[in-house]
Amino acid sequence: MVHFNWAVDGSIVGLYLLATMAAGLMMRKYIGRVEDFLVAGREMSVYLGVASLAATEFGIVTCMYSAENGFRYGFAGATPGILYALAMLAVGLTGFCIKPLRLSGVVTLPELFERRFGPRVRRAAGVVIVLGGLLNMGMFLRTGGEFLVQVTGISLQAAPGTAGLAAWMQAHTLELAMTALLLMVAAYTVLGGMLSVLVTDYLQFIVMSAGMLAVTVLVLLKVGWGRLVQTVQAAHGSGGFNPFSHPQMGWAYVLFNALLNLAAVLTWMAVIQRVLAARDAKTGQKVYTRTSFFFVARFLIPGIWGIAALAMLGPAADSLQAMPRFLAAFLPVGLMGLLVAAMLAADMSTDSSYMLTWASVIYNDILAPWRRKNWSERRGLRLNRLIVAAIGLFLLVYGLWYPLKGDLWTYLGVTGTIYLSSMSVLLVACCYWPRANSLGAAAAIACGAAVPVIYLVLEQVPATSVWVRGNIGPYHSGIAAYGLAAAAMIIGSLLRKPSLEKTK
Repeated sequence: MVHFNWAVDGSIVGLYLLATMAAGLMMRKYIGRVEDFLVAGREMSVYLGVASLAATEFGIVTCMYSAENGFRYGFAGATPGILYALAMLAVGLTGFCIKPLRLSGVVTLPELFERRFGPRVRRAAGVVIVLGGLLNMGMFLRTGGEFLVQVTGISLQAAPGTAGLAAWMQAHTLELAMTALLLMVAAYTVLGGMLSVLVTDYLQFIVMSAGMLAVTVLVLLKVGWGRLVQTVQAAHGSGGFNPFSHPQMGWAYVLFNALLNLAAVLTWMAVIQRVLAARDAKTGQKVYTRTSFFFVARFLIPGIWGIAALAMLGPAADSLQAMPRFLAAFLPVGLMGLLVAAMLAADMSTDSSYMLTWASVIYNDILAPWRRKNWSERRGLRLNRLIVAAIGLFLLVYGLWYPLKGDLWTYLGVTGTIYLSSMSVLLVACCYWPRANSLGAAAAIACGAAVPVIYLVLEQVPATSVWVRGNIGPYHSGIAAYGLAAAAMIIGSLLRKPSLEKTK
């Protein structure tokens, strides 16, 4: 039985959406330059940065894959969050890579790479970043739509006797929900850029935190911690607590996630954009250290919901949809509205920030190098807004047809590796290895992107999909991508003598 009440819960959600849209659209009047649009004039404070980063890195898709990890792996499913928190804390405390990155004054990573490796590497890096980023984000809208449909109890089948437009709309509720969500996010992102993202992120962080804590307290009170632990023990044994003991995880899972999360902390554009928008390098480091523990919570809290779904629905339930199905019948009226508002807050924050992130790379690193003369601020703003709108259209179409294979977190990790594997190597080499050159950079980009792309393609081909998933798997292919990217940078740089390297 679904407890979503359209009068009570729907009103809570509606009021939240109106407040968010108003706050986001109000920022339009403060946008006068491209730098204002992309990095908020580099005036972001620590507290705003912490709220914005936390809100950006928790969307409905985050809640879904974290809950699925809890359902499939038990408490061990929070392993990626622990690794992410450790990486962010270490980088924030030391300033490793992010300090010289902020001091450089660049808007994007490829802009920094051009200074060391030349314009061709900048363009190649931009293409790889956008490719990996958009493929990674491709699942966001569909996952968000599926969550909303499940928790609100909307039927995807036309009722008997329904015909015409009404029948079509009911049969396509998921697609319509995705489109509506995207249009709301695109509206204030297109007009207000990073300023709108930061302001709405702050509001969304408050609503998201309140909703998550309320739901978690109710789960612990009604289901009970003891029952959660017993469920994990019965379903997964020691592997539900130790990732090295779980038959579907093991050392390859842990190593891949360690590499993935360290690379994401250093080069995931949606994350480092907070460093680039910070007032100074010290502010960026503080944002990292103070946000680090949140990444444990973002896996553990939804993971507890997923374990509760396992306890209540049983292991036969669909691992991705188990959590929203459980919450739809578990939460009372009122709290259901707060949850949906919190999840919409999380999703809108993530979508807006990611759309702006990939738009900044397309504008700054793929299109801009070919311009013959400097564009006016007005023309630059108009082009950025068109790019954001085009990204939204791509995400809408891609999210409808790509068939997800395996668990959601693994898909996101593999697609993210398309660019994280090489960009992390390039950033470290750019900051700390004087011998690194353009040949090594180009080789790292090619090798780092080739492995995950080939794996994704072979995974979709019927003749090879079973063999690839069974004999190679996403974790070994991901580890190979990071290893090959690093080896390519080293070998390529050593093959070319420093005296032959072209300097800008």
